[in-house]
Amino acid sequence: MTEVELHGGPLDGWRVEVDETDDDPWIAIVSELGAHPGGRSLYAPGADGRWVWVRDLRWDEL
Repeated sequence: MTEVELHGGPLDGWRVEVDETDDDPWIAIVSELGAHPGGRSLYAPGADGRWVWVRDLRWDEL
């Protein structure tokens, strides 16, 4: 596990652990702060290695 900082979106500045060996490199964190309270905020590694916000998901989209 590696700790990364999230950039952009509702969870900007949060630090979370990710599994760097995961073949599907993104995370969807349950969040009350995004566009869909109770849904998830989706983050993925950008080309520069920073974990950036992609979009917010409704609770039933995952």
